[in-house]
Amino acid sequence: MHFQVSSEDFTRAGEASSAVKKALKKLGLPPDIIRRVAIAMYEGEINMVIHAKSGEIDVVITPDYIDMTLRDNGPGIQDVELAMQAGYSTAPEEVRNLGFGAGMGLPNMKKNSDEMTIDTELGVGTTVKMKVYINTPS
Repeated sequence: MHFQVSSEDFTRAGEASSAVKKALKKLGLPPDIIRRVAIAMYEGEINMVIHAKSGEIDVVITPDYIDMTLRDNGPGIQDVELAMQAGYSTAPEEVRNLGFGAGMGLPNMKKNSDEMTIDTELGVGTTVKMKVYINTPS
């Protein structure tokens, strides 16, 4: 599955995670797996809408795992360790006034995925890769 994400388009934010959630339900996956994937994807999608000029999400569903790759051409993350702390946010005030940008995006992405990597370059963009296992890997 492939999705485009536009900057500051809060009306369409969440469409990709909703589409993936629907696909996982059709496949009959366990509710806890669907919930974790939907939360991780939604948080990443919102981060793109808030911070990036644009981005794209690719999702691969296999019998063993769901693989999500979120790429953007945003400003990059200046301090990944700091950004991973719950409550830390660089979202502008107007975004926070809309109810977004509470600083829980990356922590929730990490919490709801089994594997997560962040590759970021200032002024170029960020790629986040997440994997949720359907069955615990051996």
